[in-house]
Amino acid sequence: MAISERHGKVDMSQGFKQFMSRGNVLDLAVAVVMGAAFGAVVTALVKDIITPFIAAIIGRLDFSAIEFTVHGSKFPIGVFINAVISFVLIGAAVYFLIVLPVNRLLARMRRGEAAPDPTTKKSQNA
Repeated sequence: MAISERHGKVDMSQGFKQFMSRGNVLDLAVAVVMGAAFGAVVTALVKDIITPFIAAIIGRLDFSAIEFTVHGSKFPIGVFINAVISFVLIGAAVYFLIVLPVNRLLARMRRGEAAPDPTTKKSQNA
């Protein structure tokens, strides 16, 4: 019985090592870290560039002071409105800066066209 228990532990540890070395776990870990870092970049882009730009065009874009009170309970609805605006702006930034270009690149690859070389201009004679 001691031999089979030892073999079971060895098989489990070898299986775990194979699972960890497959690459899927490492790819997932890298994706999570890169996703968090990218999320911080996109949040900063929206907060520090896009939102002030929109506020400069249409006026103040901070609704955090909007609230109402019911029987002594405050409802800071302005904070929620700011969160919704941030969500929409982040979604738009991700869509227009990442999803749309990647979809175009994938569609071009599916058609068999090579992506244009950014350093080469098309000649007028061709």
